[in-house]
Amino acid sequence: MPITCAPFGSTPTGAAVELYTLTNAAGVEARVATYGGTLVGLLAPDRHGKRADLLLGFDSLAGYLGAHPYFGSLIGRYGNRIARGRFTLNGVPYTLAINNRPNHLHGGPGGFHVALWHAEVQGEQLVLSHHSPAGEEGYPGALSVKVSYSLSDAGELRLDYLATTDAPTVLNLTNHAYFNLAGDGSILGHELQLGAGQFLPVDDAQIPTGELRPVAGTPMDFTAPTLIGANIGADDEQLRGAKGGFDHCWIFGHGGDLGRAVARVREPGSGRVLELFTTQPAVQFYTSNFLDGDLRGKGGQVYQKHGAFCLETQHYPDAPNQPSFPATVLRPGEQYQHTTIYRFSVE
Repeated sequence: MPITCAPFGSTPTGAAVELYTLTNAAGVEARVATYGGTLVGLLAPDRHGKRADLLLGFDSLAGYLGAHPYFGSLIGRYGNRIARGRFTLNGVPYTLAINNRPNHLHGGPGGFHVALWHAEVQGEQLVLSHHSPAGEEGYPGALSVKVSYSLSDAGELRLDYLATTDAPTVLNLTNHAYFNLAGDGSILGHELQLGAGQFLPVDDAQIPTGELRPVAGTPMDFTAPTLIGANIGADDEQLRGAKGGFDHCWIFGHGGDLGRAVARVREPGSGRVLELFTTQPAVQFYTSNFLDGDLRGKGGQVYQKHGAFCLETQHYPDAPNQPSFPATVLRPGEQYQHTTIYRFSVE
């Protein structure tokens, strides 16, 4: 079906923001704003055909222009945390903004989540592009980024990431959608299966210790379908450090494979199912532990702790400072290229 475009307000500088809507024959609808490349809506039917918006966010652009926890945003240049906002590349030290004290988070306050992306419809794809100049938010190299959104009749929302640089830099792109498959309420009754046998323990500052720890015998074990709330209250040092919930990186045993789902979430009441496919080596599973009722979102909803979950496909956090982790360096002549697919269905 055709991709449509409508005005979505303007930035404080007067720049026009557009809202693009992708639909499929099964009644799934994705809405993407050019401000922040933001996924502002995802409507999908339940087992009875009743549609609900499965994303936390706001009804208008004004909410996204204010402070919010990256609802639906494209994240860059580096998703997740970089310890103390510092790293060294080719012997040169770089200093980044500290916006998640004492660390750098999600590309800094001027990251891609506040950029105005250029949009172009190419067939059945919405292609967003952005140029990040050398030195932006402290990162080296000028970066050219494209993120393509497409929605199939099979209920697959696909995000294709592509980037090039003119000088060595570090890069870790993702999307920060907050899902609730019931449309509202708590996600503790959602059932999660996560195909990852290891996770990254973190220190008191939420920085990986460098250990790859088996999930077996821990509250991090979702290798079999498990309610998100089953062990979220366990007396576990990793959960206490994340403010009483999950905010950790799980490691997949493969790379580049879109042939099998790495995660599956089911909401029993509605019958909605979300399956996740990705070429990325890891995912940050986050249970909105820091929502505390101070934000009003769509339809006046008050967003509470554990009101949504995030599955942020990515490389390892703090990889620029941890040589044992897979490298996240992008060099001239190379292409950063990754794909993530969210497949929606009912049962």
